[in-house]
This record gives sequence, structure tokens and C-alpha cells, in this order.
Amino acid sequence: MNNKPVVRQVISRCGADALLPFALVYALYVILHGHLSPGGGFQGGVLMAGIVALLYLGHGFEDTVSALSYRALHEGEGFASVVYVALALMGVAVGAQFCQNILYTHGNVGDLYSSGTIFWMNVTVGVKVITGIGSISLLMISLLAGKDIDTTD
Repeated sequence: MNNKPVVRQVISRCGADALLPFALVYALYVILHGHLSPGGGFQGGVLMAGIVALLYLGHGFEDTVSALSYRALHEGEGFASVVYVALALMGVAVGAQFCQNILYTHGNVGDLYSSGTIFWMNVTVGVKVITGIGSISLLMISLLAGKDIDTTD
């Protein structure tokens, strides 16, 4: 009677479940505080690859694909791109340059919302990278598992 694979599966699932909330909070922290400290939207978004890997290692392919919808991630990436361009065009709309910070007079220095348009562009980049890296990670995991992911939901 060999129950080692079952024990290993329980240990990896419990370990992934214990680390997942910390990884999510840390990714959001890096995204939200990117204009105040090193880090930002891209770095916080790339942490999503670790979150997808944790889900896969702890719960397997089927649970990961059911928890993260490829279609929703793909559409979210497109939406974040449109929002970023709209934020960047706000400068042009008021007679300034493309991507110029025009809302910088709001908030106190050092507060979470103290950098105007830069904060919103940073968050938008974070959402775009999270959704892009998440969808790419799902496709890579499907290749690793040798199964097809339904990209047409």
C-alpha cells in the first residue's frame, strides 16, 4: 500500500493555498505603489506568472483552467490597452503632450493617489500585464499538460 503520491499532492496543494493569498497581495502592492517606490505595473503584472504557476502546481491543469478563464484574460488585456491609450490621450485633449501627467495637482506627496495620471496609467499597465502574462501562462501550461485549452468560450 503506497500512499506517497496522495500525501505529496496534499502537501503541494496546501502549500500553494498558503502562498497564493500572499502572492496576490504582494502583486497588488507592487502595482499600486509603483509610482511611490521601485516597481510598478509591469513588475506587479509579471508576478502573475508565479500565481498561475502556484495554481498549476497545487491544483493541476483542470482546476487552473477553470479558475482562470482564457477568454476573460484575453479580453481584459484588450480593454486595458484601450484604457491606457485613453489616459495617454487626455494630455493631448487638454493641449499638452501624449502621456503627459495632467492631474498632478490632486493629492499630497507620498499618498497612494498623489501622482495624478501616472497612478492610473501604472494601474492600467498592471492590469494589461496581469491579463497578458496570465493568458500566456495558461497557454504554456496547456502545452506542458498536453491538453487543449478552449480559447473560443
